[in-house]
Amino acid sequence: MARPVVNQGGGSMVRVLPLEYVHILDKTTNVTSVEEGPQTVILQAHQELVVTAAPFVVVPPGYYCRILNPVDRSKYEKGEPCVVKFGQVDIRFHSEPFALYPGEQLGNSSPHDYKKDLRKLPIVKANQAIVLEATVDHTDDTGTERVTGEQWQIPGPKTHKPTPETKILRTVDANVIHPGHALHLKAKEDFTDAEDVDRVTGEEWLVKREGAYLPHVHAEVVQVVAPYVLADTIALYVHAKRQLVDALGKERCAGELYMVTNKDTDSYVPGVSEDIIKSIKKTVLTSQQYCVVHDPVDADGHNKLGGRELRVGPSSFFLCPGERIDKVEAVHILGDDEAILLQAREEFTDGKGDEAKKRLPGDVWMIRGPRDFIPCIEIAVVETRKAIPLGKNEGLYVRETQSGKVRTVLGPQSYLLTATEQLIEKPLPKEVEAMLKSGGGIGDESIRKVAYFESSVDPALLSGKRDTTRLVTYKCPHNTAVQVYDYQRQRARVVFGPDLVTLGFHENFNILSLSAGKPKKEGALKSLALMLGPDFTTDVIEVETSDHARLSVKLAFNNHFEVERGNMESEAKIFAVPDFIGFACRQVGSRIRGAVAQVSFDEFHRNSQRVIRTAVLGVDEDGKVLSSLKFDSNNLVITSVDIQSIEPCDARMRDSLTKSVQMAIEIATSSVERSAKHDAARVDQKARGHLERQNLQNEKLAEEARKELYELQAESAAVESSGQAKAEASAQAERLLIEGQSEIDGARLRAEAAEIEHAAELGARVQAQEAEVQYQKALNEMQITRAKEEMAIEIGRFSNTVGSLDGETLAAIATAPPDEKARLMKAIGLNPNVMTGSKNPLDMFSFAESEKGGRSVAGSRSSLLSG
Repeated sequence: MARPVVNQGGGSMVRVLPLEYVHILDKTTNVTSVEEGPQTVILQAHQELVVTAAPFVVVPPGYYCRILNPVDRSKYEKGEPCVVKFGQVDIRFHSEPFALYPGEQLGNSSPHDYKKDLRKLPIVKANQAIVLEATVDHTDDTGTERVTGEQWQIPGPKTHKPTPETKILRTVDANVIHPGHALHLKAKEDFTDAEDVDRVTGEEWLVKREGAYLPHVHAEVVQVVAPYVLADTIALYVHAKRQLVDALGKERCAGELYMVTNKDTDSYVPGVSEDIIKSIKKTVLTSQQYCVVHDPVDADGHNKLGGRELRVGPSSFFLCPGERIDKVEAVHILGDDEAILLQAREEFTDGKGDEAKKRLPGDVWMIRGPRDFIPCIEIAVVETRKAIPLGKNEGLYVRETQSGKVRTVLGPQSYLLTATEQLIEKPLPKEVEAMLKSGGGIGDESIRKVAYFESSVDPALLSGKRDTTRLVTYKCPHNTAVQVYDYQRQRARVVFGPDLVTLGFHENFNILSLSAGKPKKEGALKSLALMLGPDFTTDVIEVETSDHARLSVKLAFNNHFEVERGNMESEAKIFAVPDFIGFACRQVGSRIRGAVAQVSFDEFHRNSQRVIRTAVLGVDEDGKVLSSLKFDSNNLVITSVDIQSIEPCDARMRDSLTKSVQMAIEIATSSVERSAKHDAARVDQKARGHLERQNLQNEKLAEEARKELYELQAESAAVESSGQAKAEASAQAERLLIEGQSEIDGARLRAEAAEIEHAAELGARVQAQEAEVQYQKALNEMQITRAKEEMAIEIGRFSNTVGSLDGETLAAIATAPPDEKARLMKAIGLNPNVMTGSKNPLDMFSFAESEKGGRSVAGSRSSLLSG
């Protein structure tokens, strides 16, 4: 920090503390000098303080600083001008504190705050390196000459001391190469790597050495290449971009495509000139599978372009590059009712020995089951066929491919097509398809005859689309006829219902377009079946009388066909008129209009039935109306005519008729109303008389009932007065009886409760005493058991003690003085007195002395034990 400057007799005095310095400029010589403390500097008139007292630069251990424009201190002498190296840098490390000379600069900081420009020494760890670049040409510490811009790296571990001639670019970490991995490097310029291999600019290579690897400063790490792990079911397709020797040591040509499997190596790291096209899975064929390999690889490893190879399971293999399979096929397993249709692709000999047969390209044949079949490469499988079960009234359309003839195969049977046969579709017009689905007729729902075909609807056709290869059938309804025309033979046949119509391949239905509705509309009903009748037809006809009255007549007439079954001419005649309904209605209408035109309205109104029947049916020679009308063109017979309604077509006439009818109705209604009113008045008078008579009778009966009521009320009052006292006495007696009975019941219940309490208390005491007896009994048994066990223990202990004493010991105890005897006995845990009886003890010592003379030690021991 700056020190105060004190004026002394016209001069300034600067105090400089230890480890401080100041810069003083001599204005006469223009030289700046350094004054280091401790001292007090007196500034002269020609001197100027340039840098106030600043601390010495102290570089701690592990730090360094960069001095700009350093002074050459080796040639410096105090008081003499020094040499300043302008534009140069001096690196200073940990040493004695020093002052900055004039011109020197420590970074961008002031001399008083230099610590922020102190830098830590770069520490290069293990598996690291520091990259340096030469700023000027120089010779480094190792004696290597460096040129400006040259880069090199210094590996760790070490602490790097920077030099003025270099600058630190970066610190790089080593790349860890795991087992099986590789490091992909690229040379940025020419150099020689650590393995003394010359690398040129742009060259790429792999380093597979496991562990930490520091790439050269001129080597660029492209990527870490992970290995492709090859399992038993995985292989690699590899493409060589140029001629090389792969990781397996095999020479590869440029553009070559080859395969690597786990038989070659467990894992594969592609080289820099190799591309992994894809990984493929092993093709596995079971015992029921096979495949055809296209463009197979021969023994030399080359693809046989255009060739094919059959491979049958069970087996597994990898498809080599260039090989392909369409798909894995299952072995054709044929049942009893199955066959496979084959076609030869090329000429070959089928079979062996006597069964060998030469097949030419295009030959078609069939193999029947039961068996399994794998086609060779010269054979193409056209299709697998199965026998088609046909029920009764079912069939198929089959065409012979060699002759082109089409035939119908009918059931019941199970039919398997031959090698030269195929199913053929029989198309039907959309109109016929729709009629078959609806039972044989289509039209508006309001048409009555449409409901007649519901019984012929085939449920199989409603569920989906018709199988066009199957026999076309139609259930002909009852009392109908269906005409089928054979276009090949140019003839028709008629089928009468109820029957089943079957169409040959060249046959088709004759569609009837009939008129329907009221009035009739042409083509409103499409039908396959002709209704033979008897039936009726309804139509509305407009007629005009001779006096020009236009009327609308609604009539119905019965009709049927006369046909001789078995007679082809008669059968065909009924279909001669396609629209028999429209034909009949037109004929009948024409006859009626002609007849009505000859009569007036009044006559027609009075005799309409006769006029119409005569016009339609005609009359005989006697003038009688005929019973029927027959059309010779189609044998249609009309038997009767019914007039349902006649209405005027003119609105004014219709209104007039309506008014006349209304007036007639009103007159009739008024007459009926007046008659009804007269009858009602008569009935009302009669009812009034009956009502008055009934009222009088009711009043009489009411007076009699009132009299009887008064008598009963008097008797009830008498009974009430006498019965009240009696009821009170009875109630009092009943109350006393109930109270006495309740007291008796209460006493009885209390006695029973006391008895129950005494019984419970007695039972509790008995149980307590029994429990106490049981407890005392168990306690006594435990004490007895304990005493027995203690006695057994004592006897055992005594026996063991006596058994451990031999004869000499007993003799020594017996001959010892009395007090010594007692002490010895006590020492061995024996009582000198032995209880032989319940009253008199036996002195053991006396016993031992008496026994010593005539008995053996064993005898004494046994006696003691018995005692």
